[in-house]
Amino acid sequence: MAAVEAGLTDSRAPRRAHRSPLAVVRRLGWGVVDQGVSSLGNFALGLLAAKGLGAERFGAFTLAYVTYGVVLNAARGLATDPLLVRHSGERTPAWRRAVGVSAATGAWVGVVGGALCVLVGLALPQEVGLGFVALGIGMPGLLLQDAWRFAFFSSGHAWKAVVSDGLWAFLQLAGLAVLLVTGTASVFSCVLVFGGAATVAAAVGVWQVGFLPRWGGAWHWVVANIDLGGRYLIENVSISGARQLRFTALGGVTGLAAVGQVRAAEMLMGPFLVILMGMSQVAVPEASHILRDAPRALGRFCFFFGAAQAAAAAVWGVLILALVPRDAGEELLGPLWGPATGLLPVVVVGMCLGGFSVGAAAGVRALGAARRSLRAQLIQSGTYLVGGIGGAYLGGARGTCIGVAVATGAGATAYWYQLRVARAEHVAAQSVEGK
Repeated sequence: MAAVEAGLTDSRAPRRAHRSPLAVVRRLGWGVVDQGVSSLGNFALGLLAAKGLGAERFGAFTLAYVTYGVVLNAARGLATDPLLVRHSGERTPAWRRAVGVSAATGAWVGVVGGALCVLVGLALPQEVGLGFVALGIGMPGLLLQDAWRFAFFSSGHAWKAVVSDGLWAFLQLAGLAVLLVTGTASVFSCVLVFGGAATVAAAVGVWQVGFLPRWGGAWHWVVANIDLGGRYLIENVSISGARQLRFTALGGVTGLAAVGQVRAAEMLMGPFLVILMGMSQVAVPEASHILRDAPRALGRFCFFFGAAQAAAAAVWGVLILALVPRDAGEELLGPLWGPATGLLPVVVVGMCLGGFSVGAAAGVRALGAARRSLRAQLIQSGTYLVGGIGGAYLGGARGTCIGVAVATGAGATAYWYQLRVARAEHVAAQSVEGK
């Protein structure tokens, strides 16, 4: 009853007929633009941190950054992933109530996660610990800003997410400029700028959406959506947690410099990640629309969606290796340029396979097959952990990249198998309902 009163059941309000291919492309385009704006700030932050901090301190920065990813994915599993599946549509009263409690849930995860980051940071050596303290301070704002972004995507107003992320990126760049001019760039100050800029954007997001988070409804949201949220929580945290453990193991085995080298190689794929992340943000709502309007087209959508991302990864990797001269590369990353480009071919292969994984995952989630999505993600996370850590022990930075590429391929295979089974189950269920 509490869930119904809070507006947490599926929205059944009539939806506008804007499912044409042109409308789909337009919304996907806004997703790419939004992720481009968001990634611009993060990419600039990473480049300047890599060049200004050096390999070891950049490794410490990376450990804080991947920890943010773990907490972010936990919040998405509990808060915004169920919102996309169950409340993608018009700005109805039910949608407003759902967004309010979803945003509050994400922010509460940020409060708890931020407090833990501060405590862990105080216990760690200063070189690494100060980054965790800065992350803990900014975590609630980081997660609330992310929750508003997904609210805009769920209602088809992705341009508002572009505005929010544009403000975040601008504030990050302005803050970084101050740090560089004053010579005060450090792990602590770079992470603090990252979180502080997001906090301001989150406050502006309240004005954009037109209402405050419904702080008292967070628990009801979690309980009402535990069938999806619980599985998505495990699914999301499994891969980001595996990533955290991989980098921690790499740093312990070969030192923080190797962590910085691997992260630098991944950063070179930044423009491709703009496409990957931007399209993945709107993939589930679009797959949900296709499932409602043309269910037989779901498989084709997922395949071409994944193929487009794989092609973009391959093209961008070739362009980086073939067209960027060494001098220009060293201007971007300093001494990290050489090691990063040496690792890049293996990283590109892994990201190509990752594109197909994201395509299939969108279909599985649109079908609401959380159990099957969880199975596929656990397979991918398990192989990622074994490959990433095992590769680090056997071959350092290059070994861990090879292990991750193999794991990504295994994960893509698992997701496509689960999509095939989930589609068959959906067809069977529809047949039963039609009788």
